[in-house]
Amino acid sequence: MLECDVKSGWTQFIEFIENRCSAAEFQNWIAPIELIDSSLEKITIQVPNIFVKEYLLDNFKEILADFLPLQSNGDPAIVFQIAVEEKPILSMPNLHEVEEPAISQLRLNPLYTFENFIEGPSNQFVKSAAFGIAARPGKSYNPLFIHGGVGLGKTHLLHSIGHYVQEHHKKQKVQLITTESFINDIVDALRSKSIDKMKRYYRTLDVLLIDDIQFLQNRLNFEEEFCNTFEALLNQNKQIVITSDKPPTQLKLSERMVARMEWGLVAHMSIPDLETRVAIIKHKSETRGLNIPNQIAFFIAEHIYNNVRQIEGAINRLSAHSRLMSTQMNEEVVEKILSEMFQGNGPMKRISVEEILKSVAAVFEVRISEIKGESRHKEIALARQVAMYLAKEMIDDSLMKIASSFGGKTHSTLLHAWKKISDQIQMNETLRKQVQMVRRNIEN
Repeated sequence: MLECDVKSGWTQFIEFIENRCSAAEFQNWIAPIELIDSSLEKITIQVPNIFVKEYLLDNFKEILADFLPLQSNGDPAIVFQIAVEEKPILSMPNLHEVEEPAISQLRLNPLYTFENFIEGPSNQFVKSAAFGIAARPGKSYNPLFIHGGVGLGKTHLLHSIGHYVQEHHKKQKVQLITTESFINDIVDALRSKSIDKMKRYYRTLDVLLIDDIQFLQNRLNFEEEFCNTFEALLNQNKQIVITSDKPPTQLKLSERMVARMEWGLVAHMSIPDLETRVAIIKHKSETRGLNIPNQIAFFIAEHIYNNVRQIEGAINRLSAHSRLMSTQMNEEVVEKILSEMFQGNGPMKRISVEEILKSVAAVFEVRISEIKGESRHKEIALARQVAMYLAKEMIDDSLMKIASSFGGKTHSTLLHAWKKISDQIQMNETLRKQVQMVRRNIEN
């Protein structure tokens, strides 16, 4: 590969990337990179800071290998130089001329309040914890880590906390931000040479609400800055609330970061049960001036059950159709309007406690009668708790009714078993796989 070909390769890489990313992304990350030198063996490029280097290698390493010379291990042969800022010697900088960091503004959704949050068995505990810290920031669970699937209400609770703090603790400084926006704030502050001001801003907050922390994975330098901010706030007894699609132990973050997030309370939000989904459908339809009969609400809830956002989308479709067509709502009309959303969702399979008991007994090699009995033998007690956990997760009946199917157990016993297994499957890989096997057997 000739030297001129190496230079050409870098130019072609830049053109290739520019056509495949947004203008803002290109200006923030790629445009500031300068080619300093090139040879047959390597290229030398200058980057503004370590974050740009990490971004380039994390996102485009394989593409770079197609355009540039390679090392013996197959990685692109690149030498990075970090730009050194020129510092004035004879005069002091005018502080008024230094550009302020572009901190993301606090924007709260007016609809996301505690009053509008529909409570049910799947989210009652999390909602209570969120309300508790909103009432007394930094005094109870700190940090609060909320995890669960997409569209189950995690962001709603974050905004609810923000609204409550603004209304009842007017002197407290609160910020709600996505992890992506936090990273962008760091990048903007680096570009405007105001990183210290950005750090000071975040460290003076009373309540920090961070959404989607999973986007911090595999970004070590950004993670370090967040962790430093995290610790600074905790040391001042400032409140932190974090949401994620996974529990801390399943995130690809440093042990230090995981340990910090587990200091307080880790709370799980699961898929809402049938009655809660019906209540959500009724509430959201009423706010849009749409009257959905109970029978239709149950019909929709049986077909759409993965998350609340799907339910919102269904209500929006029905509301638009109702305004435009003035059609009377019945199951046939609803099924026609929502046919695309129903596809692949089918009505939720009615699962019985007996099916769960049968599958658990087979996987854990115990008898159904033993699971229903009073034996405290370790293997039998574990199988019983797994069966109770899955019954709560997979059956829409009341907790009291489900518990009675286990030889007359109480709903508090059922909740205790559910909580215990929920915690153990986060740490015990063998148990998690056994529970997954039981669930697959039941669903198939």
